[in-house]
Order: sequence, then structure tokens, then C-alpha cells
Amino acid sequence: MTTQAPTKSYFLASIAALVIGAGAYGIGLFNAEMALNEKGYYLCIILYGLFSMVSLQKTIRDKAEGIATSKIYHSISWASAGISIALLGIGLFNADLLLSEKGFYAMAYVLSIFAAVTVQKNVRDKHAFESQQPTTQTSVHQDALQDEIITE
Repeated sequence: MTTQAPTKSYFLASIAALVIGAGAYGIGLFNAEMALNEKGYYLCIILYGLFSMVSLQKTIRDKAEGIATSKIYHSISWASAGISIALLGIGLFNADLLLSEKGFYAMAYVLSIFAAVTVQKNVRDKHAFESQQPTTQTSVHQDALQDEIITE
């Protein structure tokens, strides 16, 4: 199976989406008028969500590529991803916030976790593509040297 490297624009767009989503979430949290323990809860939820989604994507990719992955870790990754989303939903449902604020946190969260998965996938695709290539830079450099020797 050959892997195609992600384009530079797609790679940068996914990183930008992660920075924008997580940054907006963080700025919103910093500026929120809520107790410090509530801010800590929402901060932990996004960190947990980002980690669990990247872990889930990795286990799914490992399984698709035939890399041994334990069933328990795969199950824990799925459960962890679901729990992180459920905790955000429960927290926002019970929060004393405006509906627009709840929507803001939900959308920034979804953008962040989706972008984290995409960034992780792009990094892995890029690495897989580079490991498939038979050191093209070396062969291009050698071809250039041979051309110089022939012309001299």
C-alpha cells in the first residue's frame, strides 16, 4: 500500500485549524466569567479530548496498516473519545452560560479535536511517504554530480 504525502497547504491548513480552534477555546475560557474550578474543568476536558482523539486515530490507523494493537487499548481509546465529548456536553448542558457561549465552546471544541486528528494523520502520512521513498534527495544529488562529470 502506497501512501500519498499530504500537500503543504493541507498540512498547514490543518495546523491552522488546530491553533485557531484551541486558541479560541482558550481565549474564551480565559475571558469567561466563571469560577476557577469551572475553567479548570473545561481546560481538562479539551486536553483530554485532544489526547483521546489522537490516540483513537492512531489505533485505528495501526489496525488498518496491520500493526498489532491490543483490543483493550483500542476499546479504551473509543471509550475515552466518547467520554470526553460526553463530559463536555454534560458540562455545557448544566452550565450557567448563555446559549451563544455554549455554542461557542462546543464549536471550538469540535474544531480542535477534528483538527488534532487531521494533524496527526498528516504527520503520519508524511512520515510514511518519506519512508517509502528511496532517498530521492541522495539520488538527485548523485545524478547532478554525474551530469557535472559528464559535461567536464
